[in-house]
Amino acid sequence: MKIDVLTLFPDMFEGFIKESIIKRAIDKKIVEINLIDFRAYSKDPHKKVDDYQIGGGAGMVLMPQPIFDAVSDLKGDNTKVILLTPQGEKYNQNIAYDLSRETHLIIICGHYEGFDERIRSLADIELSIGDFVLTGGEVPAMAIVDSIVRLLDGVITKESHINDSFNNNLLDYPVYTHPIDFKGMKVPEILLSGHHENIANWRYMEQLKRTKERRPDLLEKR
Repeated sequence: MKIDVLTLFPDMFEGFIKESIIKRAIDKKIVEINLIDFRAYSKDPHKKVDDYQIGGGAGMVLMPQPIFDAVSDLKGDNTKVILLTPQGEKYNQNIAYDLSRETHLIIICGHYEGFDERIRSLADIELSIGDFVLTGGEVPAMAIVDSIVRLLDGVITKESHINDSFNNNLLDYPVYTHPIDFKGMKVPEILLSGHHENIANWRYMEQLKRTKERRPDLLEKR
């Protein structure tokens, strides 16, 4: 998979792509992540990418020309363009799975007060990571890239993400490690039984219980 991130702040991603699972996926050539400063596409002599709103209003707005030219330069036959905006569809695990099946993604990070409305015409999908506003799309881009890359074949074991929270609209079951007894808090006996079917049943019931207590809205979707 190839992921191109259009951002005014590529340095924000340096630690993200050079650590942990993302780095290993890049090193194994499972994913290629390119950080593109779309200021380079500006035709303004001073590389300006933002302007005041027509009609008045607070804050600066991203201009269409640099982003249009960047997408035109990078886009191929099998490219999906993602625009990050608080007004977008709320991101979830199902969307992560869908995007992990793509071959090329372009992710546009907004900044300042927003972006020229015409930029929306470039997007195949608009996404939001929640009902709150950030200073730019860089942090959401990292979250989305991370959630997609971990689903790619060869990055982590399939079992690791099949049992993740939100798969089948259930939260994950509780997990334990050693010691068996830590400050009076003990590992449930069922997990020590060695009976795989009983353990699987217990974990499923714990998923239902935890989801009902913490996210009953997810059960309504089942």
